[in-house]
Amino acid sequence: MYNIVMSLYELGVVIYSLFNAKVRKMWKGERDAVRILKEKMDPDAEYIWFHAASLGEFEQGRPLIEQIRKDHPKYKILLTFFSPSGYEVRKNYEGADIVTYLPIDTVINARRFLRTVRPVMAFFIKYEFWYNYLHILRHRHVPVYSVSSIFRPSQVFFQWYGREYGHVLRCFTRFYVQNDESRHLLNKIGVKDVEVVGDTRFDRVIQIQQAAKKLPIVEAFRSSIETASDMRHPTTGVFVAGSSWPPDEEIFIDYFNKRNDWKLIIAPHVVSENHLNQIISLIKNKKVVRYTQTNEAEANEADVLIIDCYGLLSSIYHYGDVAYVGGGFGVGIHNVLEAAVWNIPVIFGPNNKRFDEAQGLIACKGGFEISTADDFDDIMTRLDGDRAMTSISGQAAGAYVQHLAGATKRVLASINSKENERL
Repeated sequence: MYNIVMSLYELGVVIYSLFNAKVRKMWKGERDAVRILKEKMDPDAEYIWFHAASLGEFEQGRPLIEQIRKDHPKYKILLTFFSPSGYEVRKNYEGADIVTYLPIDTVINARRFLRTVRPVMAFFIKYEFWYNYLHILRHRHVPVYSVSSIFRPSQVFFQWYGREYGHVLRCFTRFYVQNDESRHLLNKIGVKDVEVVGDTRFDRVIQIQQAAKKLPIVEAFRSSIETASDMRHPTTGVFVAGSSWPPDEEIFIDYFNKRNDWKLIIAPHVVSENHLNQIISLIKNKKVVRYTQTNEAEANEADVLIIDCYGLLSSIYHYGDVAYVGGGFGVGIHNVLEAAVWNIPVIFGPNNKRFDEAQGLIACKGGFEISTADDFDDIMTRLDGDRAMTSISGQAAGAYVQHLAGATKRVLASINSKENERL
């Protein structure tokens, strides 16, 4: 049944690629993957294979990739993606020797791909459970590890109709899961080689913090706010809204339209002219500048700075006093850890229950959930009127990230032990 579904899916991708440029890129990349491998692979080298579905999973696996590359340079790294949103952004990633798409999981594709690669070890990040690839790897006795995986009772593996497909989980040498619930669920269906190590994203955001970019325009924007010693405006500061969507923007922009003592940075999730113009139309009686169209002098005088490019958000949070992370009124919040690592309070929307890091921030009082504009007004009024609360909340957010770091070291230590010092 699985192979029938995969064949139909492949056919659907072919048809859809005729009408969608993004899918067309993916389909072409998948068709070219084996050719690229044959051209670039060193026949005398040993490859460790990392697979990430998209950019988010890659960021989770990145600390592990870079630590292995640093500690064990004798191995070469193969990195594959399924989604164009991952491959197109990281196709020139210097931490891997080869970066390519992973062909759709049909028997023919899996055999051809693995006949070309012949990895000595494989890592699948978070939710990747490719039936044919994994069964062939198991048949060849290649160690396969699932990293930063997380399981919930609603997943197919734990339903009566998913028992057959659930056998794919037995192809893994070991699961390195995020929490005890995941271990318990796997144990219930007979998967025992499971270790709770946490989430490598905590390690990644600390890496990002340590390598943060200096942004002169953002520094100039911030430099004009009232100093902390000026008690006429004790909570004046910079509010950073990251990865925002229209439902998020309608809430926080309306609040700041009524305030003159905060500056606002907006880094929307979608950077398009239509979306940027929509944001600007919501802002009333404020001087607005766009990052790519301004200079330091103009930024210093502005009330609102709109980030109209990608790749800066993780560094921009450093310049904020309070952060908002978008997506919580849609499919789910974006990366709250990128903000929390800078020791600032983090606000987000209601669709966060599936995200352990959001629940953790709420529990430690470093994060705040909102469902309505009134909720946002209430939280901002409390933070605005109590500098001590803002500071304590921010410190709690940062401490939460630091406390849960270290998953990368735990994974590598376990593999070293299990593989008899192979790594």
